[in-house]
Amino acid sequence: MMRRLFPAPLLSLALLALWLLLNNASLGLGQVLLGTMLGVLVPLLTHTLRPTPVRFRRPWVALRLFMQVGYDVIVWNWRVLRGTLASGERMPRGGFVVVPLDMRDPNGLAVLAAIMCVIPGTIWSELALDRSALLVHMFDMDDVAAEIELIKRRYERPLMEIFE
Repeated sequence: MMRRLFPAPLLSLALLALWLLLNNASLGLGQVLLGTMLGVLVPLLTHTLRPTPVRFRRPWVALRLFMQVGYDVIVWNWRVLRGTLASGERMPRGGFVVVPLDMRDPNGLAVLAAIMCVIPGTIWSELALDRSALLVHMFDMDDVAAEIELIKRRYERPLMEIFE
């Protein structure tokens, strides 16, 4: 009964917490009830949209990945800022990179897509139909092989530990 009412209990709690935060941490009865209603209804209504159940393992790897992405966002913001202000030979050399993928889990791929779109200067452009390769556009890159290895080492491997 509980699993049918709460198909994603962590999502329900996160939605409640987000609702309360968006309402200036108001703990009034009306806000708590509305947040609880959202926390129950949204996962129930979107349950069929999730392709596979999430098997989230290794929370410490997830925390380390979260911190790595936060660090990379800061570093890449500076790289993009320097690139937009550059002139002459210091201009950024952007382009597309094809990253071969070992990960197949759709939840891990969704998180990788989010990471690639959050990091300034990178955009997830296309995923091969068989999920074997990812096309990423990068704002500035010096060495294609190094950029591919960076994506695989920093993002894909930890996501595989978490989701597969």
